[in-house]
Amino acid sequence: MHRSTTHRLTAHRLTAAAALLAGALTLACSDYSSAPAAYKAPADTTQPSLAVASSGRVGFGFNGAVSGFPTGAVRLTGGGSYAPATATNTPDAETTVKSAGGFDCVASIAQGPLAGCAAGEGVRWDTAQLLESTTFKCTGAASEAPKPAVTDANTAVLLADFYRAGDGIDESFTAQMIVSADDIAPDIPGTQTLWVQGVGCGSANVHFSE
Repeated sequence: MHRSTTHRLTAHRLTAAAALLAGALTLACSDYSSAPAAYKAPADTTQPSLAVASSGRVGFGFNGAVSGFPTGAVRLTGGGSYAPATATNTPDAETTVKSAGGFDCVASIAQGPLAGCAAGEGVRWDTAQLLESTTFKCTGAASEAPKPAVTDANTAVLLADFYRAGDGIDESFTAQMIVSADDIAPDIPGTQTLWVQGVGCGSANVHFSE
């Protein structure tokens, strides 16, 4: 009787243990199947765009020389970047432009904004403002019709400061400049892609990139 009772108790415990084990396995399987899937970042809904498209900036670089007015010649190098949409002729307005380079007067200048720059003088230039437009001459002759220039993705019309070594950090001259990938003066022989106010035009090695 005692042995039969013990047998029944043991069988009952084994049955209970098996039920518990089955329940645990069922719960584990249920927990696993209902576990969240691996995290997936939401799709980026913004469209990729080129840096220049988002910033609106154009890069450029050049080197060349200008002349044509009665006296003087200037050699310039440089480059930078600018946002054409910010160009304005409003004096002292804020515009988006960073450009600079080197310059020297290869022949003395006696007219215009750079008057007084002697041959061999000149160190560097930088930009004071991005201008929307200007009119210019390549020779200064009374018979030469003024030509228009407008800032866009292929042309930069700049108000620039020019520095000589003896003047330190103070600008020696301020004058307008034009740098262009296109011929700015089709009426002048050759291809004119560079201009400095009061000095003239010239053909420069110019590169623009958007």
